[in-house]
Amino acid sequence: MSATDDPARHVSAPDGSAPGMGGAVVMPSRRRLAWGKRAGLIAGGAIVGLVLLVAILAPWITPHDPFAQALDNRLSVPFWMEGAKPGHLLGTDGLGRDYLSRLIYGARISMLIGLLTVVTSGIIGTTLGVLGGFFGGRVDDAVLFAITCRLAIPVVLVALAVVGLLGSSLTLVILVLGLLLWDRFAVVARSTTMQVRNLDYVAAAWAAGMSTPAILVKEILPNIASHLAVVATLEVALAILLEAALSFLGLGVPPPLPSWGLMIAEGKDYMFFSPWVIWIPGIALFVLVFGINLLGDGLRDLLGAGDTR
Repeated sequence: MSATDDPARHVSAPDGSAPGMGGAVVMPSRRRLAWGKRAGLIAGGAIVGLVLLVAILAPWITPHDPFAQALDNRLSVPFWMEGAKPGHLLGTDGLGRDYLSRLIYGARISMLIGLLTVVTSGIIGTTLGVLGGFFGGRVDDAVLFAITCRLAIPVVLVALAVVGLLGSSLTLVILVLGLLLWDRFAVVARSTTMQVRNLDYVAAAWAAGMSTPAILVKEILPNIASHLAVVATLEVALAILLEAALSFLGLGVPPPLPSWGLMIAEGKDYMFFSPWVIWIPGIALFVLVFGINLLGDGLRDLLGAGDTR
């Protein structure tokens, strides 16, 4: 028997190393790879969870009224700069409003817009995608036509036009973004539904006499939920960024609501003399979106949803 046929050469040592290969470690490297994926999920979940907790507890943890103005205390510097005042950890803005309080309430606005936008767009997109993928034929053609029309519409320009014509408000921003960001849900729901509609458990449901709505709700949706969860995290981050862009242009959340995008817009007049008024909300926005993307990547790996991007 040749050396290559020796069974001992194919047996790994208890510590995961391969005998005769100089103790080359195999299993620990896989464990490190798995831990790297989990680390992203844990880090993203921690960031999003912390921001969500701050948003929920905003009325009880803000040190000052975020709308109260004190013109005699304008542009007070943060605690790490010389001349900072102890009552305002992150200083004050151009109208003397406490920056930490407005940052905390800004987290509330961002999370509210992100979550409600995803709920709205998710219902629309998932419904269309599941119907098109399950029934096929003319129903699928109509869904594909709707998706193509939506992809041909520039989201930012349409949002600017609608908000500019109807006026800016929190409800209108959520509604506009929800009606414009459903296409990715539809594409993913349609493709995954087409993959699972002919599987055995769906055929068993038909044989058991289940109605079409029951099959869609009880059999199809639970088996494509992992893919939709990944899409939802991506859409939350996109909705938050779009709201910040609209608010920066003056067509998003109306003042005096403390949106992070609006805080950046209000601080641009002082950026050369007090740059921290832009850095603080900008860094907060970056960290939140980064955490949401880490959470989405971690969920994709954990749920085995594959690449839905």
